[in-house]
Amino acid sequence: MELSTVLIAFGLTVFAGLSTGIGSAAAFFARRTNTRLLSVSLGFSAGVMIYVSFVELFTQANHALVSELGKTGGNWATAGAFFSGILLIALVDKLVPSFENPHEIHRVEEMNSKERPADFKKLYRMGIMAALAIAIHNFPEGLATFISALKDIKLGIPIAIAIAIHNIPEGIAVSVPIYYATGNKKKAFIYSFLSGLAEPVGALVGYLILMPFLNDLVFGILFAAVAGIMVFISLDELLPAAREYGEHHLSVYGVVFGMMVMAVSLILLG
Repeated sequence: MELSTVLIAFGLTVFAGLSTGIGSAAAFFARRTNTRLLSVSLGFSAGVMIYVSFVELFTQANHALVSELGKTGGNWATAGAFFSGILLIALVDKLVPSFENPHEIHRVEEMNSKERPADFKKLYRMGIMAALAIAIHNFPEGLATFISALKDIKLGIPIAIAIAIHNIPEGIAVSVPIYYATGNKKKAFIYSFLSGLAEPVGALVGYLILMPFLNDLVFGILFAAVAGIMVFISLDELLPAAREYGEHHLSVYGVVFGMMVMAVSLILLG
C-alpha cells in the first residue's frame, strides 16, 4: 500500500478527531448556540453515516466476503461483522456512566453566563470524565475513519466530515464544565482538544496492528464492522442530540439532506 494513501487516511482521521476543538472554540467565542443549525448539522451527519454504511460499506463488505467465503459463508460473515461492530461500540458506550455521559447537551450560553455554580470540584470531575469518555468513544471512530479512507478515499472524506460534525458538540460538552469549574478557557480548550486525539491514536494503533494482515477478507470484516459502528453512533448519539438541540423536523430534514448529498457524491465520484 502506498505511503501517500496511508498519510491521507491518517490526515482525515486527525481532522475528524480534532474537530472537538471547534466545539470548544465555539463555546468561547459565540454568544449563543445556533440550535437550528446544529440540529440540521447533526441530522446531516447521521444521514451521511447511515447511507454510506448500508449502501456502500455493507455492500462492499458483503462482496469481498462472498468472494472469499462463498455466498452462504460470506453473507453470515457480513451480518456477523456488522452486528459485532454495533456490539463493540455499544459496550464502549455502556462503560461510560450515564451521569457522566459525554453526549449530554451543553450550550455556549452556559459558558458565557456570569453565574458560576459553587460545586467546582464536581464540575471539574465531570469535565475530566467527559473528556475521558469521549476519548474512549473516539478510539473506534478513528479506526473506522482510517480504514474507510485507506480502502477508498471517496468514502473516507465524507465519513471524516460526518464524524467531525458529530465531534463538535462533544467539544462543548468537555469545555463547559471545565471552564465553569476553573474559570480557565485555556485549560478547557486543551482538555477538549486532547480528547479528540484518541481518533488518530485509534487509527495509528489500527495501522500498526492490522496492516500486516490486511487482505480482502480482513477488509470485508472491518468494513462491515465499521458500518455497524456508524449506524449505532447515528441512532444512539446523533439523532437524539439533533432532536434535543432543535425541532424534530429539522433533524429529519438534515438526515434526508445528508443521504442525498452522499448519494450524489458517490454517483459523481463512482
